[in-house]
Amino acid sequence: MHVSIKPEVIFHIGNFSVTNTLITAWAVVILIIALSFLVYRGLKQIPGRKQAAAELILEKLLGFMETVAGDARTARRFFPIVATIFIFVLAANWIGILPGVGSIGFFEKIGEETKFAPLFRSAYSDLNMTIALALIAVTLSHFFGIISIGFWAHVKKFINPKSPIDFFTGILEIVSEFAKILSFSFRLFGNVFAGEVLLVIISFLMPYVVPTPFLVMELFVGLIQALIFSVLAMVAFSSFSKVQH
Repeated sequence: MHVSIKPEVIFHIGNFSVTNTLITAWAVVILIIALSFLVYRGLKQIPGRKQAAAELILEKLLGFMETVAGDARTARRFFPIVATIFIFVLAANWIGILPGVGSIGFFEKIGEETKFAPLFRSAYSDLNMTIALALIAVTLSHFFGIISIGFWAHVKKFINPKSPIDFFTGILEIVSEFAKILSFSFRLFGNVFAGEVLLVIISFLMPYVVPTPFLVMELFVGLIQALIFSVLAMVAFSSFSKVQH
């Protein structure tokens, strides 16, 4: 495995730089789409064991999100996008510790220095990727808020000059939204990047049996981080949305 804070650029499309973390993210997207297509084609009215297991997992996840959102209707409304975030983050985290990710690549010469550039790298070890996902989640929360309660009603939560207290409260809400983006992105990036560093150090010092428990721990951490991000997304979506009953 290879660890660097800055992702390596593999090639360019015009002026657009394609990094190894972006390639991994594309691979995860293609894998999820392919598996979704296969699952869709294999759906049956009377489910088999695999379909029943998948349905049970989704039902448990939906039930958990109902407790987070506060009611079943709100949870069901946002569950498709929240479940997509959960699956994507989970798959990206788990693929990031597969053999070959971070170790298969090529050497490039930069000035007098020869540097190794891995072809694949864990997607969320790149801060750009975590910020992008955080921006998507926060932007969607405001989009859903506008749809639910209207544009001006939503804007008044942040800009309300009727009284000094309301105005000051709105400023604090704006600051909290930017803080939310930073919190979302740095939490995921920090845990994934720290896991990479830990695995590299352990593999270098004791390269055989000893890293196995740490790999299992990273699988668990990847699951927890995917769950935390999806929970935070559900909280963000539901906090700005008032579902009409």
